[in-house]
Amino acid sequence: MRTVRFRRTVCSAQRPTCPGVTPLSAATAEPTDPARTTEPTGTTEPAETANSGRGRAASVALVGAGPRGTSVLERLCASAPELLSPGTRLTVHVVDPSPPGPGSVWRTAQPAELLMNTVASQVTLFTDESVDCSGPIRPGPSLHTWADGVLGPDDYPTRAQYGQYLEWVFAEVVRGAPPALRVLTHRARATRLDETADGHQTLALDNGRTLPDLSAVVLAQGHLPAVADRAQQRLAAYADRHGLRHVPPANPADLDLSSVAPGETVLLRGLGLNFFDHMALLTTARGGRFRHTPDGLRYLPSGREPRLRAGSRRGIPYQARGDNAKGPYGRHVPLVLTPDVISRFRKRADSGDAPDFLTEIWPLVAKEVETVYYEGVLGSDTALTRGFRERFLAVPHRDPQEAPILDEFGIAEPDRWSWDRISRPYGGRVFAGPGDFREWLLDHLREDAAQAALGNVEGPLKAALDVLRDLRNELRQIVDHGGLGGASRREHLDRWYTPLNAFLSIGPPRRRIEEMTALIEAGVLEVLGPRLEVRAEGGAWVAHSPDVPGSTVTATTLVEARLPEPDLRRTADELLARLLKTGQCRPHTVDGYETGGLDVTQRPYRLIDRQGRPHPRRFAIGVPTEGVHWVTAAGARPGVDSVTLSDADAVARAVLRTAADQAGQGRETDPEPTARAKAWPKVELASID
Repeated sequence: MRTVRFRRTVCSAQRPTCPGVTPLSAATAEPTDPARTTEPTGTTEPAETANSGRGRAASVALVGAGPRGTSVLERLCASAPELLSPGTRLTVHVVDPSPPGPGSVWRTAQPAELLMNTVASQVTLFTDESVDCSGPIRPGPSLHTWADGVLGPDDYPTRAQYGQYLEWVFAEVVRGAPPALRVLTHRARATRLDETADGHQTLALDNGRTLPDLSAVVLAQGHLPAVADRAQQRLAAYADRHGLRHVPPANPADLDLSSVAPGETVLLRGLGLNFFDHMALLTTARGGRFRHTPDGLRYLPSGREPRLRAGSRRGIPYQARGDNAKGPYGRHVPLVLTPDVISRFRKRADSGDAPDFLTEIWPLVAKEVETVYYEGVLGSDTALTRGFRERFLAVPHRDPQEAPILDEFGIAEPDRWSWDRISRPYGGRVFAGPGDFREWLLDHLREDAAQAALGNVEGPLKAALDVLRDLRNELRQIVDHGGLGGASRREHLDRWYTPLNAFLSIGPPRRRIEEMTALIEAGVLEVLGPRLEVRAEGGAWVAHSPDVPGSTVTATTLVEARLPEPDLRRTADELLARLLKTGQCRPHTVDGYETGGLDVTQRPYRLIDRQGRPHPRRFAIGVPTEGVHWVTAAGARPGVDSVTLSDADAVARAVLRTAADQAGQGRETDPEPTARAKAWPKVELASID
């Protein structure tokens, strides 16, 4: 991969352009600490001048310096001039063992084969006029704008490129911080959070340092490792006894599979986004190449690839994302999931009469999707589609009157939407054997790629499926914080709709489906079929699909091709595990259903302890709260009132009010000595592990 370089320009808070660092090659870059390696790009007033004399001071801590932590920091800087009284100085401690900005998941030193599954123009960390928040709007460039020609608006960036953007965002936020706000970064892991008699927080780090007298602490750790459950422990023990490999759920970028030998059989359990990462790392990252030919994409092996065997319960990969034709800001405007409907659902839930997802909410989601699909089938005749929309929306989902309306508008039976066909395209088909399933799967993958090439506006299928992605904000407003009853949350949302939504709407770019097709044709990859079963048997891993006779294979390496589920009860994070053990936090529970999410109040997301008491100085945001909130891993999009940005704003403003209250108590302090930061004005690398 060529080295990616971005033009340096002047940044304006009101008119964002494309300032930047000069990133290293995404394929070969080593982790860098800009605080030690990059000289400041301009002159700044020494901190002693800004903080001269005696004054009131407060300190807060952000645990986690990835996208969520960086977003909260940006919002702290935006609202500090409004919420901190004159003369108050605020120190923000940013704690993360990984580089600030990208954090661990988006670090710049990861293989260039790993892609985001969002186009560059739809990635941001800045607020805009669409964001409904109390803090000031501070526009900034999207990833596409910042990249300044290196990435097209509809290109899928590498994760390392996004990490470079996040690295720049963090630097720019700190560079533009108000004079009274100072940022200290700690390259360490937070391990313990305690409270003093006067209510202040004390945060212990794994490098031996302690951060005392904190007014507030925000937990924004993102994806965290999990303790293996009993099933995973049994598989690991079996692997140890028989000299096999068992790779538990993890971010593929964190794994070292270099010891997997060429030609060795590797079994990948899972066909979601994680699978595609492994697929790339075990093929092109080992020297293989894809070549475009008149007959389509072809794979040229390097000879270093293992033999890949894969499967899942569904037996087919996530659907390809439709090529983006919506621009940066385009989204489906809800037709039936309107603000009034959402408000009625919330009022019911808050009064103890929570709606049922399957019977009350799902029909509205399905109606939104099917309406967009049929409008796509009808084409560009505006009068025709408007007439259809009015008629079709006037009857409930699956009402007998739907069929006559479809007949009237000439939509033939084969063109009609079927959720069963979309979610299980093989239906009740009986496969004669692996060859039969292989040919069916290749046809399915080619059709999926062809539909994706039609785009998410003109292509009826992918336009309809993209509605599921566009409706995430509306569904969050309904289902978060006890918006469903416990049984409905468990059975209908967590176990049914969430995986269906992932399969249909958050799949890989089209190129990944084309690459998968080429790998199957080259004999490098074989998909076993639906309802994958894996057994530890005879000193090997044995797998087969009961729907495909003769599909049994044996392998020496079993890879769980998925991320660990966010679950407070199984977290391997020392800080959260101790908070749980000591009753300082708890899993979120709905009507007896314990979701495993870190329990927090509604905005501004204060941590709730075992007794159900919200903590006034502790906040949590992002992935660990999955189960209280829905689909927390989704990033911020520009122009669509992204809830990720308004969440960060709410947390930041609550933190600032807490800090202002502490400073208002008259805690007079001498100015802390401040060294000029090498990386960015008002930044110090306070501790390094």
